[in-house]
Amino acid sequence: MRCAIVSRSLDLRAYYGAALDRVADRIESIMHPATPSGEDVQMALAWHPPADAFDHYPNLRAVCTIGAGADNVLACPSLRPDIHVVRVVDPAQARLMCGFVLWHVIWHQRQFATYLANQQAQVWKRLRQRRPQDVPVGLLGYGEIGRQVATELAGLGFPVAVWSRTPKAVPTPLRSYHGTDGLFAMLAETEVLVNLLPLTAATRGLLNADVFGAMRKGGYLVQVGRGEHLVEADLLAALDSGQLSGASLDVFATEPLPHGHVFWSHPKIVATPHDACDVSIEAVADTLLATAAAISAGQRPPAAVDRTQGY
Repeated sequence: MRCAIVSRSLDLRAYYGAALDRVADRIESIMHPATPSGEDVQMALAWHPPADAFDHYPNLRAVCTIGAGADNVLACPSLRPDIHVVRVVDPAQARLMCGFVLWHVIWHQRQFATYLANQQAQVWKRLRQRRPQDVPVGLLGYGEIGRQVATELAGLGFPVAVWSRTPKAVPTPLRSYHGTDGLFAMLAETEVLVNLLPLTAATRGLLNADVFGAMRKGGYLVQVGRGEHLVEADLLAALDSGQLSGASLDVFATEPLPHGHVFWSHPKIVATPHDACDVSIEAVADTLLATAAAISAGQRPPAAVDRTQGY
């Protein structure tokens, strides 16, 4: 089976060449656009595809993303209704995300930004230590990654609440909220807000002035969802007013983050280049093989997203 490698922002061949080599005996990978013709291409591996990408492949049956999120492929204008969009499910990715989120929550809890500034100013000053149980954390999103992040945070002693679109059963000591009323009930008790949501029409712009204003004063944002979740002007206003004491941002509406953007130099922002977690070579290879097998059998591929919900 032939698989087109499609991206306008990332060299997928260089990045996931080892995964493609692992499946080369069953899946032939070709670089987009296929020449001389893409009529025999039935699947694709994609990340931020060009707007007309899938017009080149009239018999395409499935597109595999390289991550847990599928929004960048779902937004492609040439994606036809009959093409399955498949996300990678990788337990190792959840563990990587856990480490990233925990680091930033602890960064806020232990006031490391102040210690770093004091080091640069050669100021020896101990700060009052705060226990994890004094720093309540609210998670937006309770999928596979959210469940592991919540469990690890609770294991360290942080009070953890989770919010999702629909009701979710959670183990003790987690607390669960859902819907608009539930969101603001959770925010009233939240000091550190962690965004793990997929990007949908309902979640676009969710991180806004109303959300920041409902949190505990001096709160902190850990943004690892999608850049379009965040209203940037509202974040800057919340930081300037002191409603938020800081923010850790790993995703941005425009990536790479433009040169000269205020986020690069803002003293209350930690910015990283969309690197909170990554999927493994093994998971990408397994996803390609499972998708190819499903296409050959005329079946829906495992981990295909619900196009109406966006995840």
